Amino acid sequence: AARGWAAPGRVALLAVLLPLCCRAAPERLRYTIAEELPRGSLVGPLARDLGLSADQLAARKLRIVAGDEKHYFTLGEDNTNLRVNERIDREDICGAVSPCV
Repeated sequence: AARGWAAPGRVALLAVLLPLCCRAAPERLRYTIAEELPRGSLVGPLARDLGLSADQLAARKLRIVAGDEKHYFTLGEDNTNLRVNERIDREDICGAVSPCV
């Protein structure tokens, strides 16, 4: 997990997942990645970081949603790893706003 704000040329991803099954509080994971990674690049081992197997993650019907039309991230074919789905360009997302989170 990364700490602090993203440096120029980096994009910080904060994933806030709704409570999984019987857990009382949401799980919060934070990954920091370089911008413009190619499609399919590993963002983070999502299932492992949540302490779940691929089957357990699938059973909880995890969905990755975005506030806009872009779908920057996807769950990999193995159903355990969060991966880049679309090129991420900080300037396109945040413009001149810094830090870009």
